[in-house]
Amino acid sequence: MNMPMLRKETFITREDGSEINILLNTVNNPKAQVVFAHGAGANMSHEFMEEMTTLLNALKINVLRFNFPYMDKRALLGKKYPPDRMPKLLACYQEVIEYVINTESFKQLPLYIGGKSMGSRAAASLVSMPDVLQEGLLDNIAGVFCLGYPFHPAKKPEKLRLEPLLLANKPVLIVQGERDTLGNQAEIKTYQLPENCQCVFLEDGDHSLKPRVKSGYKYPAHMRSAANEISMFIDSYSATVNS
Repeated sequence: MNMPMLRKETFITREDGSEINILLNTVNNPKAQVVFAHGAGANMSHEFMEEMTTLLNALKINVLRFNFPYMDKRALLGKKYPPDRMPKLLACYQEVIEYVINTESFKQLPLYIGGKSMGSRAAASLVSMPDVLQEGLLDNIAGVFCLGYPFHPAKKPEKLRLEPLLLANKPVLIVQGERDTLGNQAEIKTYQLPENCQCVFLEDGDHSLKPRVKSGYKYPAHMRSAANEISMFIDSYSATVNS
């Protein structure tokens, strides 16, 4: 059974006059609102982002995607600019959260923030540094989801990025490919993550959750599993938020 879905492109005007481009995919009678940030190399319209959004919509979850400023700069000037530094990414993400909690149709919905790779690191960072968020914003966030969390740069396992997870003030769900080159299952099991951080591994998945053909596992099934994990995570914590 297909669920009616609405897609809307709009933008947020920032204080300096620049814009944050956003994509809203909403459904009838949603159970939650998520903000879904892209990774370092691909924008909010990338195939992975589109597919995951469709899967989450089918599970009665509204999805808001947005582009970090450097990504729109790439599109405008046709040059491959590197990602912005984390403080600039966090400032952008915070403005998107403010937009959501000030939008009347979303106010009554539990809010979860997350992303793919770099986007998930930014989301986790926001809930680990309450002084970064404007007063009251943290209270509006129910939890964080991470698809392919970048535990370390590729081929640099000694440069760990654990602090956002260790200091997170909200529940965190990580869905990770077993053989992710930015943090595989064997490595992650040595990190001693806190109890509020749960990690689900997808068999033979890479950084995009994709298994090899020879593994016998299928990419569409892994994507559905990731979406289902997010949905169950939301169900687990939304009851607490609403009580």
